[in-house]
Amino acid sequence: MIVSSSPHIHSGASVRRVMLDVVFALLPAFGAAVWFFRLDAVRLVAVCVGSALAAEYACRKIMRRDNTLGDWSAVVTGLLLAFCLPPALPSWMAALGSVFAIAVVKQAYGGLGNNPFNPALAARAFLLVSCPAAMTAWTASAWQGVDVATAATPLGFAKDALRAGHAPLFEFDVSRFFFGDINGCLGEVSAAALLAGAAYLLIRRVITWRIPAAYLATVALYALAHKSFAPETAWPVSFHLLSGGLVLGAFFMATDLVTSPSTRMGRLLFGAGCGVLTMVIRTVPSSAYPEGVSFAILVMNALVPLINRATRPKPFGKR
Repeated sequence: MIVSSSPHIHSGASVRRVMLDVVFALLPAFGAAVWFFRLDAVRLVAVCVGSALAAEYACRKIMRRDNTLGDWSAVVTGLLLAFCLPPALPSWMAALGSVFAIAVVKQAYGGLGNNPFNPALAARAFLLVSCPAAMTAWTASAWQGVDVATAATPLGFAKDALRAGHAPLFEFDVSRFFFGDINGCLGEVSAAALLAGAAYLLIRRVITWRIPAAYLATVALYALAHKSFAPETAWPVSFHLLSGGLVLGAFFMATDLVTSPSTRMGRLLFGAGCGVLTMVIRTVPSSAYPEGVSFAILVMNALVPLINRATRPKPFGKR
């Protein structure tokens, strides 16, 4: 698909370099996960990355194609999938998710560069549908105002309150949510660690600001509108921005080079669409899930070819 006119200049980047940058950017989030979840974090990351590498090698061998373990894309997929899983998830389920991500979502379409959906998010959706009980069982945390015996996430409590017609019945501490002392998936709880990695990716120009900015801005505007029209059930804007997998999704999932638009305007539209879908799933009482980041990005992944076509730039000199 040609989305720009010549001349083209090679930037010097390679798949291996980009993937290594992403791995390095995820290290702060991994450190936070180890701090909050101890050995469960190490176990899940090791299982997901190891299974992803094994599945990549086996698929390439079966298809009689070149070995692609050296490009580090399977490592990134395993890391991102681990970050989307609850800490207590059984190891065999995590391994199953990694195999699904590599074999079905990535290699079945021809390998890196051909997959229409983000492999890690597709695998998370697969596990959420296949193993709903295990995927919604959270390790209890000491965040304030919540009965830790239930071990629910902040978005889970907020969604229950929304269905009941009142605001969430717990204390919202911005600093606690920002630094990660809450229940949630392995790599999504610490916004501070994720933002540190995101800053590195922006400085290295691995990602651009357009998708994350459009995503977060749309979520904030939607939250403000919701607060204006339904203040009795609305949650603060900062709660939406710091809860769930929004920061992880905006900077590390939605910006995937393969499954996101190639044009500048397309990236803005893509981010805005992700934001709207995320908030619709979060704020509609009848929706089954309290979090909408994964499904929002996957839906927008399917629209990427149309977005690229609609926002294709005109060649220089053409009317």
